[in-house]
Amino acid sequence: MRLAVLAVFVATLVAAAAQASPPPPTQTAGGMSGLVTPKGEARRRGSTPNLLYHGGPVMRNGAAVTAIFWGSSWSSSDPTVAGLGDFYTGVGGSSYAGTNTEYTDSTRGTVSSAVSYNGSVVDTSPGPSRAPSTSAILAEVAKVITNPVPNGYYPVYVDAPRGHAGYCAWHSYGTVKGVTVQFAFFFNLTGDPGCDPDSPVTAYSQNVAALANVSGHELSEALTDPNLNAWYDSSGAENSDKCAWTFGSSLLHFGATAWKIQGNWSNAAYDANHGYVRGCIDGTN
Repeated sequence: MRLAVLAVFVATLVAAAAQASPPPPTQTAGGMSGLVTPKGEARRRGSTPNLLYHGGPVMRNGAAVTAIFWGSSWSSSDPTVAGLGDFYTGVGGSSYAGTNTEYTDSTRGTVSSAVSYNGSVVDTSPGPSRAPSTSAILAEVAKVITNPVPNGYYPVYVDAPRGHAGYCAWHSYGTVKGVTVQFAFFFNLTGDPGCDPDSPVTAYSQNVAALANVSGHELSEALTDPNLNAWYDSSGAENSDKCAWTFGSSLLHFGATAWKIQGNWSNAAYDANHGYVRGCIDGTN
């Protein structure tokens, strides 16, 4: 009898504890946006050329970047890790990052050109071997980032090639530990002609140059359309989508480093009939 009473008492305590402890926060990922399609594919064009505002937030505090390298082939000494570190260290406050600052939110707060680089995390567990879902990439972010921040931007670079996937990269957003964060996905672009900007810079490998170009694309779109409900045109194209695979005549200089990076769409430039291609600017023109 006493054992039965004790069992009931213990079961009651366990049930009470379960009710008192909230469940762990769920991870919720948004959809894919800003897909960088391979060179030669037609860019989406809306019925109106300019970007339209859809009421959502922009990244007014800039981006706090932690790059994630996922896959058994990566190591902390890999030149790609160091090269992309140079890109993210230099891009903040550059004239290129300033191409995003004409876009505002509902309170007229502007996109910030600030980008702080907090280094990288290398996860040598096996990464995806084919095109992953946004949920799979967000789960990797949640796995390796123990303290996500509200203006966090977490680009995930896998060691798998693109194969037959119809894109080089994309960005999205999601919730990790109750915090809304931005994240992006990138294939390994070594020897991938469809995703190669044909950079003349010899300081970095072809893979670094290719990844830097699409990294600029996704970072710019995360700043101007972080939750996929701010700035895009009537066909859904964001500011970098509209200028994909178009380049100005000059390399972009971030401090002591030089890069061949595509420009971004500017409503103001289009209206003024300005840009290296009308509406596309990269901070040098």
